[in-house]
Amino acid sequence: MSRKKRRYGGFIFAEITVGLTIMAMLLAAVAFSLNGMAKFNRYQLVRQHCIAAAQAELDSLTATGKPIEDEDFSRIWPQLNVSIEKSAGQGQWQAAQLVKVTTSGRYFRRQVTIELSRYISRDEPLAEGK
Repeated sequence: MSRKKRRYGGFIFAEITVGLTIMAMLLAAVAFSLNGMAKFNRYQLVRQHCIAAAQAELDSLTATGKPIEDEDFSRIWPQLNVSIEKSAGQGQWQAAQLVKVTTSGRYFRRQVTIELSRYISRDEPLAEGK
């Protein structure tokens, strides 16, 4: 009986070693995929901030005729840049002005740029862009 125990003792050790190795590989794969998802979520957060900033600029231009003050913009969205471009409306929109707001921010080495546009009535003069 002792001979039989000795014969299978190495098999159990090898089985445990292989099992632990497979578990370590699975844990490494899960950690790697979670890191990738965290990076993607941070990119999406910068993108969402760009959209919110551009929408706020368009709303400010529509409601007041002026863009958000530079100090307020940099206080709310410190890592973002904004530019505003105005042009005359085309076709059925000749009575309005086309306003394009471009916001951009950095996510590590990647540049995130969002451009939103809206036609705004020319009833009140628009202030010059940033």
